[in-house]
This record gives sequence, structure tokens and C-alpha cells, in this order.
Amino acid sequence: MLLFVPVVLLTGCPSDQSPVQNTTPAQATAPAIPGYAQKQPGSASTSTPAITPQQTAAANAYALKVQTLINGAEQSYRSGVNNYQQNRLDAARLDFDHAVDMMLASGMDLKEDPQLSDEFEHLVDAINALELVALKQGNGLSPKLDQAPVDVVNAETFTADPALTAKLKAELDTTSDLPLVINDQVAGYINAFANSTTFRAHMKRSLERAGKYKDMIQAVLKQEGVPQDLIYLAVAESGFQPQAMNMGGSGAGGMWQFMPTGAYGLARNGYFDERFDPEKSSRAYARYIKSLYDQFGDWYLAMAAYDWGPGKIQRAVMRTGYADFWKLYQLNAMPKETKNYVPQILAAVIMAKNPSRYGLDDLVPDKPVIYDTVSVDYAIDLRLVADVTETSVAEIAALNPSMLRMTTPKDMQFDLHLPPGTKQLYLDRLKDIPEDRRASWRFHVVKPGETVASIAAALHAKVADINATNGITPSDPLATDDELVVPVQTPSSADGPQRYTVRKGDTLVTVADRFNVSVEELRHWNNLTAASLKPGKSLYVAEPIRLGPATRVRARARRAAGGRKSHPSAKSGKAANRNATAASKTSTAKKAPKKKPQ
Repeated sequence: MLLFVPVVLLTGCPSDQSPVQNTTPAQATAPAIPGYAQKQPGSASTSTPAITPQQTAAANAYALKVQTLINGAEQSYRSGVNNYQQNRLDAARLDFDHAVDMMLASGMDLKEDPQLSDEFEHLVDAINALELVALKQGNGLSPKLDQAPVDVVNAETFTADPALTAKLKAELDTTSDLPLVINDQVAGYINAFANSTTFRAHMKRSLERAGKYKDMIQAVLKQEGVPQDLIYLAVAESGFQPQAMNMGGSGAGGMWQFMPTGAYGLARNGYFDERFDPEKSSRAYARYIKSLYDQFGDWYLAMAAYDWGPGKIQRAVMRTGYADFWKLYQLNAMPKETKNYVPQILAAVIMAKNPSRYGLDDLVPDKPVIYDTVSVDYAIDLRLVADVTETSVAEIAALNPSMLRMTTPKDMQFDLHLPPGTKQLYLDRLKDIPEDRRASWRFHVVKPGETVASIAAALHAKVADINATNGITPSDPLATDDELVVPVQTPSSADGPQRYTVRKGDTLVTVADRFNVSVEELRHWNNLTAASLKPGKSLYVAEPIRLGPATRVRARARRAAGGRKSHPSAKSGKAANRNATAASKTSTAKKAPKKKPQ
């Protein structure tokens, strides 16, 4: 079981504690950490005016609406749990997504209504916990995570070796913006990480992964006034793995192991969890560790407080009279994990700055992760993102580790990371795809030998729809490198919604896959609440969308310099987009509120 050191976010002691004698000045109060405060229903006033029958009826109707919404969300969640237990992970995720979407798209104020707020928080907590367990097992797009080096070595006890300590002290010529010390504890961890085959492998992999984020993290630390060598606290917390989760039950997650409280502005909902965003979580980490230093006046105590919690370190200082980490170490005023925490980080700093000296001469840092960023407030499937940027879904997912689902949220701002140099390509190629179709439609660049029929078969689309949307005619047939917008299984307005009669053995997942639509869409179009389907039932499997005269987006425009004529457009991409969006307004689901439930 993977176990990472948790970050315990606790409030400190009351400010009226009496002063004590310290070897280093310490403040008396730990700052409260902002987090999710659960709202409670207000008490009734004794002077409440009489309630009219109309008000009573309205209140009853609202209560019924709330309960119906909660029941529906819970039913979908239970279906997801059942699928999860049966190892049907794709079906489970669809059920979980539907549970969250039901609440987000309800139009009701999830933040202000205590009952809805509690239900939404319960759903997100429960679903994320299950999804992250699956993540740890390496399911789907998520990589299987390694243990952090300190997890591997934490159970070990090292016997003091004065000769080794003296040797390492003599060799220490490292320049650092942290105060570095080599004592028996630090020397023991350097020796273990350098010479044990298992421990060395874990330290090596952590420092290699650090290459992905080092420049970004150190820039953030510098901006926030934090020593840049405190980047290596991530060795202890996660081994520089953005999606690391504490499996010991604390709920801490991300590279810096924040608790799921929304602390320091890290948003968390059914679509994304910013604890897993390397840049945003690093900013939160820098501000938090700086606040701990401001409280204790000592970076070692700040690190210990990061592990154990500022309130507990404060009480240890008050109890012993010493605001000094090593003195608290000698007095056994901290648990073993926290006593080991600071020496492990110091060992990591020293080894990272002199890898070849400590047995890591073959260490090759991973290349830095760089990306373009586009801010979106519409739902877009990662497959379409991969299409238009000419990359893979796995690469897009790796650039966006905070995403919990295969689509970005609708009507909620999200910073989508793209492969470097692809932002303009992304924007240009999306112009002819209506916003409300970006969660299902696809984009395709024609390869040699491909036909409209083969493309339609591969992407579960219709030949007629591809031809009509892209202006393909017998006089202007398909050519290699043509760029096609692929309206996946979208009938023309004259056809009306397509229907399908359920057969024995069909499920929402199999029907959705057959027609390349989402389970959420099937449920919305057919007002379904149950997870199962009865044979003989007729289902809507598509909804109509009225497209204006469409353009054929062609690569020839980019080849114009070579003498080939670009295909004339019947209407600009933006105009086609506006027409399609306007025509579909009456048939799309109600948009979710713009507020972010906390």
C-alpha cells in the first residue's frame, strides 16, 4: 500500500499562552488554515411572521425538488459503486460523472443550501476516493505511482556512525539557501539513500522526476520568498508525483500532500482537483511553508510543522520551552515520523546538489514539462483536444493531472494545458465546432488512402454528415491533409431525433458506445434515473442540431504558398458556430451555475 507523509492542516494554540524561555524566538499562535466550513441551517427567529399557505406550498415544493435531486444523485452513485466493485471501471466513472452532473446542472444553489452542500461534498469525497484508489492501481490513463523515498526508508532505524558523520561533514561544500547540517541523523539517511539498492533506486527516480518541475517550482518559491532548496520537501511528500495520494486514510493528495479542504485557493470539485496541478499546488505550498516560517522563525521548525501540524509543534515548543528542532528531537517531543522528516529532507537536498558524490552518478533528470495554456469555460473531450493538437489523449492527460474526468467542466473556468506551440492551432481548428458539441464531436486530418467512409466508421459518424459539414462533393473529393470536422452521430434537423429499441443484454454503457454518445446524454434525452434498461424500451440516441451552411476547413490554405488553391468557404467558421449554437439552444440541457461548489 502506498503511503505518503501527510500534510496536517490544523489550527494552533490560543494566543493567550504565557511566554516561555526559548533557544530561538517563537511566536505563540499558529495561523488558522482556511478550509471548507460546512454551513448549518440557521435557527428560527422568535419574531418570524406568519407563513402563508402559498409560502408553505412553495417550501414543500422546493423540499421535494431537493430530495428528488439527492435521491437521483445517490442512485447513480450507488450504481457506480456496484460497477466499481465489479471492476467495471468505465461504467463506474460514467455513473459517478452522472451523479455529479445531476447536481451541477440542476440550477439549484449548491453552496447556499446546507442539505445540497452536504450532499455534493459527500459525493465528491466518496467518488474522488474511489477514483484515486483506481488511479493508484494504474487504471485507465493514470500512471501507477511509485513510493516516495522516505516511505521506503521511514521504518528503518540507523545506528550512529561517528566516522561516517565526520567524513560527510568534511566533504560538505554545498551552497544552499537553507541552513544545512550533517549530524548522525542526516548522515544515516545519506548513507541509506546512497548505498542501499532499494533506497537508492527510489531516491534516484524522485530526483529524475524533479527535472520536470524544478524550474517552475523554484521560480514560484523565489516569488514567494521561500528558499529554493525547499523544493526537495517534495522528495519526502510525493517523490515529485503530481497525483500522489496518502493511502493511510488522511485524504492528503498531490505533490505537496494538501488535505482536501480548499486551503490556499486550491479548487476541488467533480471535474478537477487543483491539489494535483503542479503549478497551482506549488504556489499553495510556497505560501503555506512561508506562513509557517513567519510563525516559528526557523525553517526546520517550519518543515516539522508542515509534517505534524503547526498547532502540535507550537504545543511542543510551549511544553518544553525550546523553539529549536534538534532540541525537540533530543527531548522526544515529536513523533518518530516528524523526527525523521527533517533529516530526510536535508539528506535529499545534499544529495540532489551533489548526485555523483553520493552514488547517483547515472542520474539523468527528466526533461522540463512545458505547455501552452488556454482558459476554457466549455466542456471539451480530451479526444478532441488531442485531435486538434495532433497528439495523444495520454499526453493531454499527462499535461493536465488535475483533471478527474475526460472532459473539462461546462460554465466553469479551467486552465487547459496543451502541448507547447499548439495554442493557436487549437483555437483555429475549434472555430467550426459549436461550443456545445465539443464534448462529442471530433476533428480529423486525412491520411493517404483514407475515405470518408473509413473515417466515418473509425469515429462512429455518418458519411452524409461529414460530407455536408465539410462541403465535400463529387467535384471536390477528399484529399490527403484535408482537415475535417466530424459531427459524431448527429442527424440533420429534418430527420428528427434517432431512436433505438433496447435489446436483451443492452446497458446504458453499451448503447452509448454504439451511438458514440455519453451516458449522461442518454439519461437526459430519455429522462432516465435507473442504471438498467428493459428490453423493448425505445430510447432517443441523438438530438437534432441545425447547422448553418458549413465550411470545409482545408489544409490547402496553409499550402497556398505552394500554388494550391484553398477551398472557398460558404460561411466563416465563427458564423457557422454562432448559427449552430443558436439553433441548438432549445434542445440542450440547462447550464450549470457558474458558482464553484466548495
